[in-house]
Amino acid sequence: MSQSYFTILRSRAVMGAAYMVLAGISFAFLNVLTQWLAMKLAFPSASTAFWQYGFALIFSLPLLRKLGIAALKTNFPIRHLVRVLLAALGVQAWISGLASVPIWQAIALVMTSPFFIILGARLFLREKVGAKRWLATAVGFCGAMLILEPWSESFTLAALLPILSAILWGASSLMMKNLTAFERPETITIWLLVLLTPINAGLAGVSGFAVPDGLSLILLILAGLLTAIGQYWLTLAYDTADATYVQPFDDLKLPLNVIAGWAVFGYAPSGMLWFGALLILSASLYLMTNEMRQERKEAIA
Repeated sequence: MSQSYFTILRSRAVMGAAYMVLAGISFAFLNVLTQWLAMKLAFPSASTAFWQYGFALIFSLPLLRKLGIAALKTNFPIRHLVRVLLAALGVQAWISGLASVPIWQAIALVMTSPFFIILGARLFLREKVGAKRWLATAVGFCGAMLILEPWSESFTLAALLPILSAILWGASSLMMKNLTAFERPETITIWLLVLLTPINAGLAGVSGFAVPDGLSLILLILAGLLTAIGQYWLTLAYDTADATYVQPFDDLKLPLNVIAGWAVFGYAPSGMLWFGALLILSASLYLMTNEMRQERKEAIA
C-alpha cells in the first residue's frame, strides 16, 4: 500500500470523522428502536431511557472489569455529574419528541446542535473557530432548515423537544470535550453509563415506572447495546479532534435516519430533503479536506 494511504489512516482529521460517522450509524439504528417503543408499543419515554441506559451499563461491565476500578478514578467528579445530568435531560427530551415527531424531522431539528456547540466551544473552551468552520457549519444548518421547513403548517410544538435536546446535548458534548483533556475515553464512557442509570431511575419513578416484557424487552436490550457502542465511538471522536471540527460530521446522521425512518415507518420527508442533505454532506466533506490540509502544513512547519 502507498505511503499516502497510511498517512490518511494516521490523520486525526480522518479518524475523528470516522469515529463520528460510526457513532451516527449506531444511533440511527437506536432511533428506530426508540421510536418503535414510543409509537408502536406506547412504552413510557422516561422508563425507556432508564432501561436503555441500564442495559447499556450491563453491556459495559466487561469493559469495566477489564479496566478495573481504576477506570472510575477521576479528579473531576463534579464535571462528570454535570455532563451526565445534561445528557440525561437531553435523552428525556429526545425520547419524548420521538413519540410524536417523525425520525427525519426530529433529526433535522437536532442538527441545530452544531451552532450551540461551536458557540460554546468558542466561549468556554476557547477553541479557535475560523471563518471556514463557521461557514461550513452555517451551510449545514441551512440544509437542516430546508429539510425541516419550520414555516410550514406541519410544524408543531412537539418539534421543540428535539431542539431542547440539541441544546442539552450540545452542552453535554462541550463538557465531554473538556474532560477528554484529562480523562481517557473509557473513563468518560463508564462514568456516563454509571451515573445515567440512577438519574434516569429517578425520572422514571416520578412519571410512573414501567417494566418491559416480550418485544419491548428485546428492543430495550438491543437499544442498550447500541447505546454503549455509540457513546464509545462518540467519545473517541471528541478525543481525536476539536469539537468544532468533528461536530459537523454528526450531520451525516440525517441521511442515515431518513433512510431508516422511511424503511421502517414509511415516513416521507419533504421535497427539500435531498437538497438539504447535499448541503450538509458537502459542508462535512469540505471540513475534513480543509483540516487535513492544515495538518500537512503544520507537519511541514
